[in-house]
Amino acid sequence: MSTSVMENLVTTRDRLLKEINILSYDELNKKPDTDTWSIAQVCHHLYLTESVFTQAIIYGLNKSNGKKAEAKAIQVTSDRKQKIQAPEIVIPGEGPWELKQIIDLLNNSRNIFLDFYNQIEDNSVLAEKSTKHPLFGYLPLDQWVDLIYLHEERHIEQIKELKSLL
Repeated sequence: MSTSVMENLVTTRDRLLKEINILSYDELNKKPDTDTWSIAQVCHHLYLTESVFTQAIIYGLNKSNGKKAEAKAIQVTSDRKQKIQAPEIVIPGEGPWELKQIIDLLNNSRNIFLDFYNQIEDNSVLAEKSTKHPLFGYLPLDQWVDLIYLHEERHIEQIKELKSLL
């Protein structure tokens, strides 16, 4: 794994855990209103998304007719000013969740991703293959990897906003 990818994954996850580790059960599960996710739901969404992204990357690598796609401006993902509707597959459950449950889920999805990713002998193949992303269309697999931490950064900012409303 490239050092910068690993550093970004670790740094972002550490920031996420720092934001949620001090929260009580009520703070974790409180929804500011009926249309807004709780912090626990945001974390559940991150778990679901990382799981789906891992599956998508595996699928894209295993496609025999996988095609190369142009790189996209995926940094927009971390911009909270631009609202993005989550696809149904990654909409979180209602909960409630204990902090330990959330951390276990996040650790599980990250460990599955890393176990898979660390088995790739030549990561350059990720730039040569793609699979379809619901927002960006056909996206090189290396950008799917980057989206894991960029997406998490977006939701860390959302969690900070939610914490300010508690």
